[in-house]
Amino acid sequence: MYNATEQFAEFNKANVAQATKFAAVSLENAEKFVKFNLGAAKTVFAQSVEGAQAVAAVKDVQDLIELRTKFAEAGVQNAVGYSRHFYELATEAQAEYSALAEEAFGTYSKGITQWVDSASKQAPAGSDVAVNAFKSTIAATAAAFDQFQKASKQVVSMADANVRAATAQATKSVKGKK
Repeated sequence: MYNATEQFAEFNKANVAQATKFAAVSLENAEKFVKFNLGAAKTVFAQSVEGAQAVAAVKDVQDLIELRTKFAEAGVQNAVGYSRHFYELATEAQAEYSALAEEAFGTYSKGITQWVDSASKQAPAGSDVAVNAFKSTIAATAAAFDQFQKASKQVVSMADANVRAATAQATKSVKGKK
C-alpha cells in the first residue's frame, strides 16, 4: 500500500544526509585552505626575515643588485608555487562538490521516480496522461542535468589545462631569465 508519509520521511532523511555530507566537505576544504594559507604566511615571514638579514649584510651596490635579482626571482617562483597549490586545492574542492551534486541529484531523481511510481499505482483511472507527463519531465530533467555535468567537466578540464600551461610558461620564463 502507498504511504506518502513514509516516502516523504525517507526523502527528508536523504536530504539531511546530503546536507550533512555537504557541510562536512565544506569544513574539510575550509580547513585545507586555512592550513595552506597559514603555511604560506609562515613561509613569507621566514623569507622576509632572511631578506632583511641579507640586506643588512650587503657590503656594496653590486651585492645589493644581485640580492634584489635573487629575491625577485624567488618571489615569482613562490607566487607561481602558491597559485599552483591554491588552484589544486580549489580543483579538488570543486570535484568533491560536483560529486556531491551528482549524488544528491541521483538520490533526488530516484526518490521522485519511486514516489511517482507508487502514487501512480494508487491514482484514479484516467490519470495515466498526467503520470506519464510527470515521468517525462523527470527524464528530461535528468538528461539536462547529465548534459550540464558533462559540459561542466569539459570546461573544468579546459581551464585546468590552461592554468597548468600558464604556470609552466611562467616558471619557464623565470628560469630562462637567470
